[in-house]
Amino acid sequence: MTAEIGGQASSIPPLQFQAGVLYKGMSEHKVTLRWERGGAEFVYQKYPRDHSWSFDGGHTMTASAAPAYLGNPANVDPEEAFVASLSSCHMLTFLAIACKQKFVLDDYTDEAVGHMEKNAEGRLAITRVELHPKITWSGDKKPNAEELDKMHHGAHDQCFIANSVKTEVTVVQ
Repeated sequence: MTAEIGGQASSIPPLQFQAGVLYKGMSEHKVTLRWERGGAEFVYQKYPRDHSWSFDGGHTMTASAAPAYLGNPANVDPEEAFVASLSSCHMLTFLAIACKQKFVLDDYTDEAVGHMEKNAEGRLAITRVELHPKITWSGDKKPNAEELDKMHHGAHDQCFIANSVKTEVTVVQ
């Protein structure tokens, strides 16, 4: 089953959190990116693509260009990070909705796929992301297909990242 979730109204009410758990106003999310040439010749085929992302919580990771653009395949690339952001935001919102509805999850695994292709303007973009969540439920209360579909629609409608991009996001079950 494929659930088209972009642009469709959800019957799941917006998540309500106690004060201090979710910002009611705006928030900032900071990343420091650092790249150094490191003595390499600055020509297209030779300059290094590896760089670091440092997050406000103290985590630093090495990123690179996608291998197709001469990046290091051992490091995350911006396209993968974009897909991961959509998948992660959807999952976190889905977990909150399921919890509020008294469903219990033990495991949520998503093998998300982003599709790079030309957009309407003829530019390369991640135009579509397919989420493939596999969920393990426990307890006596398990959602039926309609409830599951509504939770996924609600997660998409309330996902901050999905609300920030033009990319079509679908859930494939």
